[in-house]
Amino acid sequence: MKEIKIGKQIWMAENLNVDKFRNGEKIPHAKTVEDWEKAGENKQPAWCYYNNDPKNGKKYGKLYNWYAVSDPRGLAPAGWHIPSNKEWTVLTDYLRGEDVAGTKMKSTYDWSSNGNGTNESGFNALPGGFLDYDGTLNSIGNKGGWWSSSESHSDAAWGRNLGHYSSAVFGGFYDKEGGFSVRCLRD
Repeated sequence: MKEIKIGKQIWMAENLNVDKFRNGEKIPHAKTVEDWEKAGENKQPAWCYYNNDPKNGKKYGKLYNWYAVSDPRGLAPAGWHIPSNKEWTVLTDYLRGEDVAGTKMKSTYDWSSNGNGTNESGFNALPGGFLDYDGTLNSIGNKGGWWSSSESHSDAAWGRNLGHYSSAVFGGFYDKEGGFSVRCLRD
């Protein structure tokens, strides 16, 4: 597993791509839109590949719903954890603020419309897209989204996203039934 030190934090330098919880139990694979919707409606963990294509998983990692992120069996490997909203803010503050951190976090390739970054931080963020709560795929090549471990309210959790059109990192809360990438932080 590749890792990078950014300030005082040690981050994974690639998106999470596991299909088992830390305790060894399988995370359900949502192979269809119906599988994804059912998992969300039942508040159950799920993962998928963008467009159900394992090649996308190899490149971008898996997309997880927030129920997988928050599951007590542990999504992050031993010695790692899913960063809180506050820990994401520590990262963007170290990179001189949300308005400019995106360029420093984005990879130097794969972002559409000349939206590549400098990857000055080593974070190597790729535009792996995301999944809406209803299973609709969005924005591969244009955007990347990552969960935090912080709940916003009963139906939403905090996350971060980057777009090809901006140098900023956008923080907000997103529907727990949606699918985002995951980056882990060293304990």
